[in-house]
Amino acid sequence: LSENYDIVVRYQGGNNAGHTVVNEKGKFILNLLPSGILRETTVNVIGNGVVIDLEHLYNECARLREAGVSITPANLKISSRATICLPYHKLQDIMEEERLADKKFGSTRRGIAPVYADKYMKKALRMEDLLHMDSLYEKLRDIVEWKNLLVEKGYGHEAVTGYKHEAVNVDELMDWIKIYGSAAVPYICDVTEYLTDAAECGRSIMFEAQLGALRDIDFGIYPYTSSSNTLAAYAPIGAGVPGLKLDETVGIMKAYSSCVGEGPFTVELFGEEGEKLRRAGAEYGAATGRPRRVGPVDIPASRYGVRVQGADYIALTKMDVLGIYDKIPVCVAYDIDGEITRSFPTGERLNRAKPIIEYLPGFGDISACRKPEELPAAARGYISFLEKEVGCPIKYVSVGAERDEYVQMF
Repeated sequence: LSENYDIVVRYQGGNNAGHTVVNEKGKFILNLLPSGILRETTVNVIGNGVVIDLEHLYNECARLREAGVSITPANLKISSRATICLPYHKLQDIMEEERLADKKFGSTRRGIAPVYADKYMKKALRMEDLLHMDSLYEKLRDIVEWKNLLVEKGYGHEAVTGYKHEAVNVDELMDWIKIYGSAAVPYICDVTEYLTDAAECGRSIMFEAQLGALRDIDFGIYPYTSSSNTLAAYAPIGAGVPGLKLDETVGIMKAYSSCVGEGPFTVELFGEEGEKLRRAGAEYGAATGRPRRVGPVDIPASRYGVRVQGADYIALTKMDVLGIYDKIPVCVAYDIDGEITRSFPTGERLNRAKPIIEYLPGFGDISACRKPEELPAAARGYISFLEKEVGCPIKYVSVGAERDEYVQMF
């Protein structure tokens, strides 16, 4: 999709999820950078809604440059209002997951929840602070004093570095910022002004989300969500242009279900049945490497996702993976304490939901298909069934990981 846009913007989340992109230069896993960074003519923007681990950004850029990808202030712009994810956020994330033990949320342990919490407590650093190193130390020292009350007196964590006396040390943090923050300075700008001018000049903008609807902090499976708003409606706000209106929303929907992390997952397959689908789809987390939980497509959840995203049409991914089935399982409804529902429940009702499964005919290998008429009748039937059930047309169907391995249905 980025081929058709002048600008691609990441508007929420951090480096806690990954987009895997395969092209002629190789296989890339992008955590913070928008996928348009792999297009030579595309400008990429990291918006104010994103939380940025400076060290991770530094290393992600380095890996891409080694592969021949150009990254300059001309094709990468970072909002001065974006929040910085510091090493103590990761430390805090790890300590909390360890404290929760078998009740953990399944965090990626990359500091995302703590840094968003600090943002809303107004105790965070923003990218614009890197432009004023002379005053940054004093600001950071005040924050660190507060943070140590939690880390030392709350969690009882002791200093484990060469810096003594404090679990979180301001001098150590300043050294980290000087190394990794200085490298980011050339890319920091007023993204609101840039994107506003671009829109007024008629340049096309694509907003790229990081996680699905069920990980949204307000409308997802709380508390097993991310810590930001993943929905399309938040895109202009998280990008820095709240006055812009979306022209269209593409809902990304897998042809089956997958999940990384903890929380309710009604359609989950276990044992060899689950492993068969996991192997076929190479379902391992791009950010963590963890095996993903997998299951058949979940109609109630997908219908809900389409509605809260306001999707105009769907891009159906990994359709080719279903070639492993002679008959394809589909969850069409839930059984909750003997009550059949097609709606997506929340809270305790979701925890008690059991899937009602129907089967559709298999369609074999479709990886060579590039036009709708080349798809087997059973494959077209599967697509039509999903369109009707979730209430949204499917425009794109991917049949492989390469850029050209998809079918445009209309």
